[in-house]
Amino acid sequence: MPLLSVQQLSKQFNGRKVVKDSSLTLSSGEVIGLLGPNGAGKTTTFYMIVGLIAADTGKIFLDNLNITRYPIHQRAQLGIGYLPQEPSIFRQLSVADNILAILQTRRDINKRVQHHILEQLLDDFNLTAIRDSIGISLSGGERRRVEIARALAIEPKFILLDEPFAGVDPISVIDIQTIIQSLAERGIGILITDHNVRETLSVCNRAYIFNTGEVIAQGEPAVILADKTVKEVYLGNQFTL
Repeated sequence: MPLLSVQQLSKQFNGRKVVKDSSLTLSSGEVIGLLGPNGAGKTTTFYMIVGLIAADTGKIFLDNLNITRYPIHQRAQLGIGYLPQEPSIFRQLSVADNILAILQTRRDINKRVQHHILEQLLDDFNLTAIRDSIGISLSGGERRRVEIARALAIEPKFILLDEPFAGVDPISVIDIQTIIQSLAERGIGILITDHNVRETLSVCNRAYIFNTGEVIAQGEPAVILADKTVKEVYLGNQFTL
């Protein structure tokens, strides 16, 4: 079973330590949330796992392979997919061509297989009806579905989602939650960081709560909601799922 393991990551900017010895694990088929107040260190930790920011100390392992110093494209080749918060699709390409563009980067499959996977992804993500629509014309929810389909085109072991619920309507939130659950059922590990706490916790198996650069709580959503410190610094006493 593939395992993504983060061991005692630290990072400082301008002499201020923004992440302090953070550790976490993500297994196949698991959905994990990184949550916390603004400036808590969750986003910096997430970006170190993605490969966008270099860790000062600590290690990141994919199974037994130390990938701490691997650039983002090497991590992708090893099966770590990343969906940024900003739109990442080609605005002037159709939905189908957006997905096909990623499939065509694979050297392990021929054109016939590429097109077979394309049709499967279009069907899986309810994109067949808009396959010819260009990227710039898509709604927030449609764009997110295309981006997730593109991420799946490389057959990742893990997908790291940056603010997947930002800028989408309530119906699309439910669609994205359903997609995340279906990805987990396929055996893909999902790591989410998002400011939409309720939407994220509702789909997570476990979560890590950050504050002042440290993990202050971890566990299943029920454990997080009952944690006194989490209530004091983050959720408040009235928060419910």
